[in-house]
This record gives sequence, C-alpha cells and structure tokens, in this order.
Amino acid sequence: MVRKFLSILLSLFLVAVLISGCGSKTQETAQQEAPQEEADGALPSGTVNLRVWGAEEDGDLINQIISNFKSKYGSQATLNITFEAHSESSCKDEILGDVLNAPDVFTFADDQLMAFVASGVLKEVENSSEISGRNLAAASEAASVGGKLYAYPLTADNGYFLYYNKAYLSEEDVQTMDGLLLAAGRQGKKVFMEINSGWYMYSFFGLTDMEIGLNDDGISTYCNWNSKTTNITGEDVAEAMLKIGTNKAFTCVSDSGFASGAADGTFVAGVSGVWDENSIKEAWGDDYAACKLPTYTVAGQQLQMASYAGYKLVGVNSYSENLAWATLFADFITNEESQTLRFEMRGQGPSNLNASAAGEVAESKALQALQQQAEFSSLQRVGGTYWTPAADFGTLMCEGNPSGKTLQVLLNEMVSAITGEEIVEEEDASEEAAEEVAEDLDETSEDAEDVDEASEEEAEDAENSEESEDTETSEEDTEEQSEEAEESPEEDTDEEASDNS
Repeated sequence: MVRKFLSILLSLFLVAVLISGCGSKTQETAQQEAPQEEADGALPSGTVNLRVWGAEEDGDLINQIISNFKSKYGSQATLNITFEAHSESSCKDEILGDVLNAPDVFTFADDQLMAFVASGVLKEVENSSEISGRNLAAASEAASVGGKLYAYPLTADNGYFLYYNKAYLSEEDVQTMDGLLLAAGRQGKKVFMEINSGWYMYSFFGLTDMEIGLNDDGISTYCNWNSKTTNITGEDVAEAMLKIGTNKAFTCVSDSGFASGAADGTFVAGVSGVWDENSIKEAWGDDYAACKLPTYTVAGQQLQMASYAGYKLVGVNSYSENLAWATLFADFITNEESQTLRFEMRGQGPSNLNASAAGEVAESKALQALQQQAEFSSLQRVGGTYWTPAADFGTLMCEGNPSGKTLQVLLNEMVSAITGEEIVEEEDASEEAAEEVAEDLDETSEDAEDVDEASEEEAEDAENSEESEDTETSEEDTEEQSEEAEESPEEDTDEEASDNS
C-alpha cells in the first residue's frame, strides 16, 4: 500500500509536467495508460486480500456475509477476506491514526462521517443514485456531506420512542406527557426516561426554534439553548423539564434498567430503543405496545418531543490496494439480503426500503414506532463537549434543582460548557442593575435627607417666627390689659355711686 501511495504522488507530478509541456497530448497519453479494469468495468483477478472491520458482536454475522460473498464471486478471483473486531464508536480515531494500515472496508457510526471525508479516507460513492434510491431518505442523508454520498447506509435503528403497557395505558393517554403521567400516577405506576442523558434530553429542545449543531470545523459545537428571545425560551423548556422531572409518576433513574423495571411492574411506560424490544415483549406479553414520543406542555402549548437518530454506515478506504473489490463488498454487505440477515441475527433495523417493509421487520412494533418518530428526529451532530454539561443539566431538572441557582443561570452554565464560550451570567447582570438601582436609591435618599433637613430648618424658622409673633402679640395684649385695668376702677366707682344713690 505504501508503494501505491508513492506511485500516486509520482503520477501526479508527471501529469503536471505533461500538462505544462504537451497540451492536449496529455489526454491521449492518460487515456492510453488508464487501467484496463476501469475501461471495461471488469474486476481484477488473481488473489484479492480484504480486511473488514466491524463490531465484535457482529462477528458471526459478518463472517456469514463473507461466506455468501465468496459463494457469489469466488470464481472471479481468489478472495481472502478477514473480519477484525473493532469498536465502531472509536473507528475514526484508529483509522485516522494510521490510514495506510487501515482496513479496506469498515462499519462506523454516522457522526464520524465528516472526519473521514475531510481526511480523504472516504471518496464520493460512484453509484450514489442507486444506493440512495434503495435506502430510507434519512439514512442516505446521514451518509452524505454537502448532498454527496460518501458511505453506504447499513442500519436505521439507533433512535428512541415510547414503549407502553396497554393494560394500564390507552392510546389516548400516551399522546401527551401530561396524560401519560396522570394515568400512570393514578395507578401507582411510573414512567421512565433518562433525561439525565444528553442523548434523551435533546427531546425537549429539538423542535423548539433554538439550535444546536457542529461548527464548520466539525469539532466545536454551537448552541443557544439559553435563549431569552426565541418563541420558546430556554427557561420555558427548563421549567417544563423541572415539572416533569419532579412528578411523582416520573423517574429518570433505575438501578436495574428500564426492562427490569417493566418486568417487575414498576414501569408501565418508558423511552428506549429497539434493543429493549425482546425484553419488553417478554415482560408485558400481549399488552406490549410502542409508538412515537408524546407531546409535552411548554410555554402554555403542546410541543412534539424530538429525538436523536443514529445510523450505522459502511465505508470504503480510498487507499485500499483492492479498491474495486472493496467497493463491491461494501455494496454487498449493505444490500437487501444482507440487511435482512442482519435483522434476523442481530435484531438491527435495516435502512434498505424493501428489507424494512417486509417479513418480521414489518411486524416489529419497535421498528414501526421508530419510523413514526423519524419525522421528528435529527441526526446527532454535536461535539464531544455536549454530553457532560447536558447530562448534568438534565440531572438537576430531574432532582428538582437542588443547586438553588436560577434556571437561567443553569442554562447559561450548560451552554457555556458546551460551546466553550464565556457567557455573562444573567444573575450578574441583574446584580449590576440592582446595584445601580441601589446607588440611585442612596442618592435619592441623601437628597431626601437634605430636603428633610431643609424642611426641618424651615419648620424651626417658622416656629421661631410664630413664637416671636406670639410673644409680640402677648406683649401688646398685656399692655392693652394694663391700660384697661387703669381705667376700670374709676368706672366701677362711678357705677357703685350711682347704685347707692
């Protein structure tokens, strides 16, 4: 593979030289030197070595598919195809760490697609129209970047929906979270949902007009879940989550998991995925049912709960020494027959349209519920900084916000941790405003004191003035009384004399 890589670089250099010196003659030379298999579409014969990476649990399945592939194409070449177990979640890191020694074909989670495309490991799929046409539109979208298909859709079952027990809940009850909790609570039962997980917590924000996603760098995350100006604000959602989280009929934690709680009668409904279907069927028997997620009350209205959807994809290493055969195998491992076999052996929902609409797949209540929810689901496109802050926020809402902080402050802290951007806390702004108001009040108070002092002085002056006037009046009255007193004895004597006479 190293020799091929060096030869590619040398070829590019020679082409550049020819272009500068030979003009149109370059095209003739290139056409003459093109590999014969590209000209007639034939596959190379001889010995073909392919390495295939997949999840350890898929070992038996992939080896069976390899056997089927050899049966069909073994006459055209000596096919040496080996399966190697590798984690699908860390596939990107392992491959990009050593591209030249990476496998020829590999399965991976759709959220790693952009990194593979940016690095050049994945190239655009040639027969993209055919591949997209045979798969669910959402699965093809998950395998695309900029409208171009770069990988082969494999599964379409990594999402969540609502399981419920028909013995306790009606179809009407499960339409809304309010109805669900009310009906469960009346019967002393509980509803389970891990809102203390970023995977599920997204349900409450996903269909609001707030946004979250990857920036152009494909690594960092943008998020405005703390918005105060959107139609439904971050605080509206937080209040709704807090109300649900503290409802006596709701729980976000389980010591033994949702399936065990369903089996022992604790849970009569819960949000989970297809991986729990067999356990729930066993626990509830004929009363087992599944449907899309309910609506929930937020800002005085009913809003459909959203969900994250994930897809498994198959990639072809563009540096493969047997690129044509690797491409054919990727096509084969994702066709209708192989996806049906995957469902039968691993219980994983197919992305292939025909496979998802036939046989046991069509009879799966879980997969049908997942398809109902697909209309309200989004691809998981967030960076690694999302998960812990989102989980912490969900935990606080489920526990009744023991932090004592305002919801807006908690939202700001979560968004800041997700985006890596510092946010001016609303609490701080409020404190600043309060301080300004306090200062104004102090100034007003001081002015008022000055006015009071002035008023008191004026009052004292007025009192002194009145007292002075009273004193003068009193003195005048005294003088008048003295004058009257001097005149009164004479008048009295004359009157007495008149009486005696």
